[in-house]
Amino acid sequence: MNPYDIIKRPVITEKTNIQKEESNQFSFEVDKRANRVEIARAIEKIFSVKVAKTRTVNVKGKIKRRGRILGKRKDWKKAIVTLMPGERIDFFEGV
Repeated sequence: MNPYDIIKRPVITEKTNIQKEESNQFSFEVDKRANRVEIARAIEKIFSVKVAKTRTVNVKGKIKRRGRILGKRKDWKKAIVTLMPGERIDFFEGV
């Protein structure tokens, strides 16, 4: 698989900003079929950094209402990537 097909988008929230500052961890939405090794290689190739650890979480989509109609957001996979000490991703700087 192409690294750009594995990594879909960064997840930017208050919690991920705290993880970035305190633990050098970054969160991404990734392809549901990708495993930890593929995710780590894709991050290393795209951002030219060294990955220390990768954790993955399957996130269930929330159920939303619009009047009487019930709908559901899609399920997705989140990867929390810990970088080696001294490494950083400039893409997130200033966010």
